[in-house]
Amino acid sequence: MNEIKLVDKINRLREYQNKKIIGNNHLTNSLFTSLLCGGHILLEGPPGLAKTRAVHTFSQTLEGCFRRIQFTPDMLPSDITGNEVYHPKDLSFHFVQGPLFANVILADELNRAPAKVQSSLLEAMQEKQITIGGVTRKLPEPFIVLATQNPLDEEGTFVLPEAQKDRFLLNVILDYPKEDDELEILHLVRKEEEKNDNNDIPEKLSSQEIIQARKEIADIYVSDVVEKYMVRLIQSTRKGNNEYMPPILRDIITMGAGPRATLALDQCVRATAWLAGRDYVTPEDIFTIAPDVLRHRIRLSLRAVHDGWTSDKVINTLLKEIPLS
Repeated sequence: MNEIKLVDKINRLREYQNKKIIGNNHLTNSLFTSLLCGGHILLEGPPGLAKTRAVHTFSQTLEGCFRRIQFTPDMLPSDITGNEVYHPKDLSFHFVQGPLFANVILADELNRAPAKVQSSLLEAMQEKQITIGGVTRKLPEPFIVLATQNPLDEEGTFVLPEAQKDRFLLNVILDYPKEDDELEILHLVRKEEEKNDNNDIPEKLSSQEIIQARKEIADIYVSDVVEKYMVRLIQSTRKGNNEYMPPILRDIITMGAGPRATLALDQCVRATAWLAGRDYVTPEDIFTIAPDVLRHRIRLSLRAVHDGWTSDKVINTLLKEIPLS
């Protein structure tokens, strides 16, 4: 299948997603960018913003298996990975797959999972495999984790370790819809309830098409100027003898982004350019995707947070202060 037809097909699927999830075009773009890059997304926002609906609708545009895992404080690692089960008839153990063996995983309220469960998810997210009883089992391809967490509710939750947050390609923040969008949501849900019919999904995206799209994205041209700017942007988040960090941020940032952020940014800007129908990356692609790539990889001092600084404010400052050349 040639490049134009494949891009057009994915753009039709994006349009379908936007019709079902009103006022969240940015989320739709993030979901498809994550899929094309083979990465994972951490979705944050108050309850009732259609995070689960968005992920479920997205999974319907793909061929493959979708699983939802509702994380709770009493979960065990085997609840998501699977376990060896003893069969007394033949005196043997047989592996029973857990819900992680799927193409699209909705990890609902991930921050409610205890440390051992979160740790068991690390290997799956990074290596796309799990190891149980000394046996390593590959997860299906494509494999992406779309995790949600409610930043307003701290009771019964566990802070995600930095190593796990760094495994997420993107961190997307959702906010309440605008008035016109909310009215349209009301009409959409009424219409769906009346028709009781959700079989209007366009043709689905196959695994082979996703692999082909990833190959084409890998060939997207990135100029030396853009490459150096991306590296300079990531470098500017790190403390120490840093010539790129703006002076105003030297007492604001306590931990910066690592090399994984550079690789993630490179993947995402290529995918952004490809979805736009271009075979080259522009600085605007960086400006578009950088906040979602860096938001969860920057830690601020307590004083900075008290003074009203946020990760987004820091990133916007960097994008304004770091010269392109």
